[in-house]
Amino acid sequence: MTHPNSSAVSSLGRTYRKLHWLPAILILIVSSTTGWMDVDFALGPDSQQQPGVPAGTVEKYVFDNSNIFPGTTRDYWIYVPAQYDPSSPACLMVFQDGGGYVSRNGQWRVPNVFDNLIHKGEMPVTIGLFINPGVVPAPNENAQPRFNRSFEYDALGDRYARFLVEEMIPAVASRYNISPSADDRAIAGSSSGGVCAFTVAWERPDQFRRVFTTVGTYVGLRGADVYPTLIRKTEPKPIRIFLQDGSKDLNIYGGNWWIANQAMLSALQFSGYDVRHAWGEGGHNGRHGAAVLPDALRWLWRDYPAPVTKPAISAGHKLADVLIQGEEWELVSSGHQFTKGLAATPSGEIFFSDVPAGTIYKIHPDGSVSTLNADKGMIIGLSAAGDGLLYAAINDSNRIVAVDPESGETRHEIQTGRGSDLIALPQGAFISSTEDGTIFWMDGNHDFHKADSGIRYPNGLAISPDHTQLYVSDSVGRYVYSFQIQANGALRYRQEFFHLHLVDDIAESGAEGLCVDVQGRLFVASHAGIQMCDQPGRVNAIIPAPSDSRVSSLIFAGKNMDYIYITAGDSVYRRKTQTRGFHSWMAPTKPPRPRL
Repeated sequence: MTHPNSSAVSSLGRTYRKLHWLPAILILIVSSTTGWMDVDFALGPDSQQQPGVPAGTVEKYVFDNSNIFPGTTRDYWIYVPAQYDPSSPACLMVFQDGGGYVSRNGQWRVPNVFDNLIHKGEMPVTIGLFINPGVVPAPNENAQPRFNRSFEYDALGDRYARFLVEEMIPAVASRYNISPSADDRAIAGSSSGGVCAFTVAWERPDQFRRVFTTVGTYVGLRGADVYPTLIRKTEPKPIRIFLQDGSKDLNIYGGNWWIANQAMLSALQFSGYDVRHAWGEGGHNGRHGAAVLPDALRWLWRDYPAPVTKPAISAGHKLADVLIQGEEWELVSSGHQFTKGLAATPSGEIFFSDVPAGTIYKIHPDGSVSTLNADKGMIIGLSAAGDGLLYAAINDSNRIVAVDPESGETRHEIQTGRGSDLIALPQGAFISSTEDGTIFWMDGNHDFHKADSGIRYPNGLAISPDHTQLYVSDSVGRYVYSFQIQANGALRYRQEFFHLHLVDDIAESGAEGLCVDVQGRLFVASHAGIQMCDQPGRVNAIIPAPSDSRVSSLIFAGKNMDYIYITAGDSVYRRKTQTRGFHSWMAPTKPPRPRL
């Protein structure tokens, strides 16, 4: 529960909440003892209380019933500007390590800055939420508490974002009228709190779009050193960010903060983000950041209430060759249980399955959706063949069923003994089995031959445009495997070839559906989104899913094979691209030689 200055929290717990500052204090001591002399950054008039400027109020609370960070207790403060009107939704700005920002006579003096900028109309009426990191109190005086600061702040993933969205913001919204718009929300932090602020916006741009970070910890403490790479590869997100750092920042076991912040700036600029920076000669502290805070807030809130928009894809971005500026995901069908198994026939029809319902659906050229065949069982994979039939892998009965794509009538039933996904070729089909890690070749007589075994969870299947390579996703591993296909359907030269990005806290890629385009690029449905790989096996780009659900299958389809269709949760989406897809029923074509 939350409660102002609660007496229910023991004095021992209050002591533990104070102690969480000790690691940051030690960092400052290390800085001063290594001969680093900070530049004197003076606070300007916007950081001082000014005559005639209405002052907002600050209330202190305690939050100690988190489900996301169980057992933690933490102080937090809410600043409410004098101009706040309960009948009008206010903007919100969140500060990590909140106790260091909330004082009117401390280093940051955020309430003073808010008072002055709101009074002058240089930022909107904004409620401030200042949150300390959590501490799990020790069970007795002879034990240490557990300090959650690094765990909460330095980690990648959406855990802390969910903590804000599901727990802390509702606590504030229960007292004040908070705007739900992401354009009305900003987030800030210093050091580990800085990378935390960026992570929240990166994971949830639907909730936060304005970011202020100082001496940000974009280094290898808990994996944040990968951010410059992810920024360069991922489709740009609607985020505006201000970075600050100094040349005398930390250079320790986790990395070099100064170099890491410059790498962040370079990556953000490369991908076209709305980014500004303030570089100086300071060390790992808030002096420079506090001095530039008023100007940073003016820049972050400039042109408000105009929204923060998604950056245009820069010319150097690999997605510039694939995506079309202004084209977004559009919903094709929804309300199913779990969609999977996309397939496209030579006649241009598109199909997908609702796995629990055992139903195959057809997407017509006008966008309407109808049922093709129902009650077939758990249809995991679909693949169109050159003979005009649609082949379905039915997992719960270990069958492959060949269906007429017009009438829905079953033409063949093939008992496989196992099967998860399949891809039909002119002379047969490959079938993957997650049950025993086997890949089978089914020849033209529907006889089965073991082609490979040993992949832990072989799932999605695709072939190269020249019909010479088979690609197999391993859902519980990091790699997509590559094989050379022999004339008799045998597979040779297995290699863990396509190196995928993993999502923090998940040790597996979740790779499922695969598809290729005529350029020989491989598109992989994974936990991290749609990962686009080049022929040499490198992830060139990542396209986020259009919803919270993970993408399970994907294909190129449409009249010109230039729409990418995906299944995600209970829905099917599509997006127009400037590339064209390749299907196994097409005639082989040699893709261009890749850059090695």
